Amino acid sequence: MTAAITLRPGRATLADWRAVANGAAVRLDAAAMPAVDDGARAVDAIIARGEPVYGINTGFGKLASAHIESGELATLQRNIVLSHAAGVGEPIRPTTVRLMMALKLASLGRGASGVRPTTIGMLEVMLAREVTPVIPSQGSPGASGDLAPHAHMTAAMLGIGEAQLAGQIMPAKAALARAGLAPIVLGPKEGLALLNGT
Repeated sequence: MTAAITLRPGRATLADWRAVANGAAVRLDAAAMPAVDDGARAVDAIIARGEPVYGINTGFGKLASAHIESGELATLQRNIVLSHAAGVGEPIRPTTVRLMMALKLASLGRGASGVRPTTIGMLEVMLAREVTPVIPSQGSPGASGDLAPHAHMTAAMLGIGEAQLAGQIMPAKAALARAGLAPIVLGPKEGLALLNGT
């Protein structure tokens, strides 16, 4: 494995991305963490106030006016991931999936998504331990074009679908376990943030 690199959101170089594709472990720059923490606290504050905010405690699309109770927020985020994990076709090359994961890590590292540090940490450790989600190459609903691929990536973080470890494809839950990891439970807004690249 190539030496670990530190990703600096907005300042990553072509050499950084090449290293990721070649198997380097990835750490988000520690300087990004205050903004990540602020974003996660902002989501917590919205939930505490109970006011409806799209994607945090409401439904999506035509269900945007439906208020979701606090006890159902994890289910809401899980369901948006599973509903969009609808890709088909040959799997994307593992090197491309690693780049996709690292790009998502850098995007979340800007702090505007409301994702918790523990969720960002899961992406880091999956990259470090070479747990690579199996992502179909075709089929993504929506205008942004990356919803289905990101849904398959996120599903693997939940222990759903398939992942590759040491060159072997297996159920994602088994790959996580072999790498010493447990599936995550998504917090409020995290499913939306992990899926939507816009």
